[in-house]
Amino acid sequence: MTTIGWESTELGARSRRAVGAPMTDAECTAFLQWALPRLERRWLGYRKVRKLVCKRLAGRIRALALSGLDAYRRHLDTHPGEWEELDGLLSIPISRFYRDESVFAKVETEVIPALARAATAQSRGVLDCWSAGCASGEEPYTLAVVWQLRVQPLFPSIRLRILGTDMDAALIARAQRGCYSASSFKGLPADLVARALGPSGGELCLNAQFRDVAFLRQDLRAAMPDGPFDLVLCRNVVLTYYDAGVQADLIGRITARLRPGGALVVGIHESLPDATAGLEPWPHIRCVYRRILHPPQGSGHFIAPDASG
Repeated sequence: MTTIGWESTELGARSRRAVGAPMTDAECTAFLQWALPRLERRWLGYRKVRKLVCKRLAGRIRALALSGLDAYRRHLDTHPGEWEELDGLLSIPISRFYRDESVFAKVETEVIPALARAATAQSRGVLDCWSAGCASGEEPYTLAVVWQLRVQPLFPSIRLRILGTDMDAALIARAQRGCYSASSFKGLPADLVARALGPSGGELCLNAQFRDVAFLRQDLRAAMPDGPFDLVLCRNVVLTYYDAGVQADLIGRITARLRPGGALVVGIHESLPDATAGLEPWPHIRCVYRRILHPPQGSGHFIAPDASG
């Protein structure tokens, strides 16, 4: 990735303007290419969503009564705490029910049943699932709906316990409310929409039986739930927006929270860092990885400890 040196561009001169004047796409792009690496984030992940970030950035500059991006850069230099504010502007809340239908269909029909069979064989009555970077809750609620209406009838003795975490307090509040516009359900099969949701004030809201999902505000870089988990969905967050060092650290910590044989699901356009240990591809399913149970001697793979302790 090419990092643009701020002083070597004409951006500083162009951004000395009246408070609230709009920035151009080129100006915002140059600023993000300068700032993102300093926050251990990847420009490549933000390229297609930069308009949303630039809009937030413009609002922040107006709120600070600054003249433009050059003044904001000087503000960052003199107010180190502003970097945390900028980091908070970089959360991308794009989410919907049954996102990446081909992947979720395999999770529903193959991955979750396999995990349920393993839990039954181990005399466990609960499957623990974690949606990491859950945004406004569409992903964990999809799990709840699919489990109750399609999978649990095959495993009546098993209960699904679901946790969703996200760093954005506003998104967590929306998730706890459990109501969405119709566009959020475009990918969810019609029979599930009809059985799981009801109209309320121009929105569709989850029926009470599907709201047994816990939500927690948590920044993955600072803290994670303890686990262990049978299933972790970490899609379009860590492997899209963070740099290679952060990716390796977070995926390693997530892997350590998976039960041996547990599944990690990533985004459809994402892949694990090259040096990731302790995971292997789930057979014949794209974007799904399994925590290794018993790696061959000398393989170099992470040896999973006993998760019962």
